[in-house]
Amino acid sequence: MSKRSEKTIVDIAEELNLSVSTVSRALNDNPNISIRTKEKVKKMARKMGYRPNALAAGLRSSKSKTIGLIVPRISMFFPAAISTIIQNKLQEYGYNLIICQSNDSYEQEIALVNTLYSARVDGLVVSTTLYTTDFSHFDVFRDNNIPLVFFDRVPKDYGVKVIKGDDQLGGYLATSHLIERGCRDIVHISGPLSSNLYVERVAGYKKALKQHSLPVRKDRLFYQELSRDHAWQTCEKIFASKPYPDGIFASNDTTAITIMEYCRKINIRIPEDLKIVGYSNDPRTEIITPAISSVDQYPAMMGERVVAALMDMINATTPSTGFSQEIIPIQLIARESSAGQMKTKGKKK
Repeated sequence: MSKRSEKTIVDIAEELNLSVSTVSRALNDNPNISIRTKEKVKKMARKMGYRPNALAAGLRSSKSKTIGLIVPRISMFFPAAISTIIQNKLQEYGYNLIICQSNDSYEQEIALVNTLYSARVDGLVVSTTLYTTDFSHFDVFRDNNIPLVFFDRVPKDYGVKVIKGDDQLGGYLATSHLIERGCRDIVHISGPLSSNLYVERVAGYKKALKQHSLPVRKDRLFYQELSRDHAWQTCEKIFASKPYPDGIFASNDTTAITIMEYCRKINIRIPEDLKIVGYSNDPRTEIITPAISSVDQYPAMMGERVVAALMDMINATTPSTGFSQEIIPIQLIARESSAGQMKTKGKKK
């Protein structure tokens, strides 16, 4: 990427026909500068793409050798695994990483974007909140040709680089696997449809049911934040009355593990009475008894591809523009929670 022409307070001063000292004081909210002048200066600064320099001018190079990373929650397996890979790979290129978590708050995400821009990072990597549908707060990076890569939770029509898993295929394989093991009444517990992940996993679930001539029932679809508490509450609804489902596809492994705990409490046997498939291949799924089938998203591969894309953008002679998408493969890992052949309720079509 060609070197950007960084705007300084001198440029702002010349544009507004003000002194450099006045611009500096206005940007720092000096009480001796009028509100009108402050607003005028800050508006021009935004327009020109000015970034406040946190360190003394002249004491640093034009590049910070630092990348910003925003993830929803560092406590979740997949973002944690990705963050580790990204940090390790960036270090090989001589870059440091600033890791931030939005806690799935859209307002916090906006604040973090502005903070990392002001910190003069050389690039930004983002997995968005569950509720991000307006991506305009990222314009300051995109419009100033600062490398920007989205992964996992990504925009659909925002002109940037996107690296994501094959979530529709993942939903399809998980549901098809349950059907092949004899399930005919399959619940799907999804995240909110404001996120691309769950739109695609639900689409895969519905495709598998339709392909096997099974009905798509609204009362077998649940949409929620995929926490343990929400999963427990949903289990109370699912098992409040019979007939119970014979299969559940959960859109994350925390939910799948919680389902297993709930079923143990009410004496539902897994996999004899109920088969379960989760998503993400969290290490906990291997050590729990019975071990839980899950969809592996290959976080190491995704993290490496994110860094490779970022380095390509940083080193490019011309800025990359427009939307481009890379799909990371997934794999269903079958374990004991979906083992065996159940007695079917009707013939498979």
